[in-house]
Amino acid sequence: MAYFDAASAAPLHPVARQALLASLDEGWADPARLYREGRRARLLLDAAREAMAECVGCRPDELVFTPSGTRAVHSGVAGALAGRRRVGRHLIVSAVEHSSVLHAAEAHEAGGGSLTQVGVDRAGAVDPAAYAAALGEDTALACLQSANHEVGTEQPVSRVAEACRASGVPLLVDAAQSLGWGRVEGDWSLLTGSAHKWGGPSGVGLLAVRKGVRFAHQGPGDERESGRAPGFENLPAIVAAAASLRAVRAEAAAEAARLRELTERIRSRVPELVPDVEVVGDPSRRLPGIVTFSCLYVDGETLLHELDRAGFSVSSGSSCTSSTLTPSHVLRAMGVLSEGNVRVSLPAGTPAEDVERFLEVLPGTVAAVREKLGAPAATENVRAAGPGLVVDALGRRCPIPVIELAKVIGDVPVGATVRVLSDDEAARLDIPAWCEMRGQEYVGEEPAERGTAYLVRRTS
Repeated sequence: MAYFDAASAAPLHPVARQALLASLDEGWADPARLYREGRRARLLLDAAREAMAECVGCRPDELVFTPSGTRAVHSGVAGALAGRRRVGRHLIVSAVEHSSVLHAAEAHEAGGGSLTQVGVDRAGAVDPAAYAAALGEDTALACLQSANHEVGTEQPVSRVAEACRASGVPLLVDAAQSLGWGRVEGDWSLLTGSAHKWGGPSGVGLLAVRKGVRFAHQGPGDERESGRAPGFENLPAIVAAAASLRAVRAEAAAEAARLRELTERIRSRVPELVPDVEVVGDPSRRLPGIVTFSCLYVDGETLLHELDRAGFSVSSGSSCTSSTLTPSHVLRAMGVLSEGNVRVSLPAGTPAEDVERFLEVLPGTVAAVREKLGAPAATENVRAAGPGLVVDALGRRCPIPVIELAKVIGDVPVGATVRVLSDDEAARLDIPAWCEMRGQEYVGEEPAERGTAYLVRRTS
């Protein structure tokens, strides 16, 4: 089985396993106690903090350990906003942040705060000028991920940090996806990470808060972790997390070069092997191991199941999955195709042979899924509408609306319009994306008696 979902959770690094087993024997005691076992545990905790701080690029007393990366984000956002309450209650985030950041932003807005969401281009990157324009006198905090978890696009953190620093606004960077590859560039104020993203054990997050940043921990206080992460530290997991981060950093340069070659092969070969595919994300400013593409006329859930049967574990931001009926917020913000989406994220050590086998299996798998979908004949869902046609896709889920549109666009003269009736939220993203790929004109949408009518003009 080839595991291609390292962006969700990387396999446990051998160094992490060794450190975890060793510290189970040595680090079980309370590091706050003064007896021998407690002092030994404290030494392990201090050493792990120093190692982690060196990798992050901060002082040891600026870094605390949390029970997860999500908890680190929530604590960081809430603490920074509370610490700067006198300045204002304005929060800035990008539209493609991890859900942990967006959920924290939603809670802030629900509590009476104001929120600005900065959009991205089709590659998934923010414009630093948009962040600068959003900064105001009442801005308490800005948030920006170092790299995107779904498409791998790296963000211009340094330039955004410069704009924030000039305005006196702290910048929180969610570095979960990138910390295993290197330090985050730029003059950030707060930073979060998660050990299971770089091959450490799950259940360990980190929160770094630079000296001088106003921060007020929210919730009941505690004497542990500078009062910012209450509860008994999971010392064996923390030691393993620090050890594995140092280990992957030592291997990062060589492994990044190798994985870039493999992902570049996927990026270039998939469009050649599979028709009607859009590869998304920045082609150069991206993480080494992530490549994402979307396949027209494909049910994403079925495609993932078939790839699993063929021996490949991949992820998806498709709207056509059992977990959601709406497209991924990242793909939606980028304005790219969401149906049949596949995210391949290669863990360190992935053999080139596994990638070659994936490229051999993928074309037949996509073709089989398209055939299995069994889209209804065009005549069953199309009726004349003056100079154009109306495609009735009401009650039909992704990717049927786009399939039906593709089947009839050639039946209208150039300049004529096809109206697609759909009540599937994914159509709002996938029909414009199809027009972009096919060189047709997306006119817009208008209310319908049921659902929404999407208008497409044939231009060629």
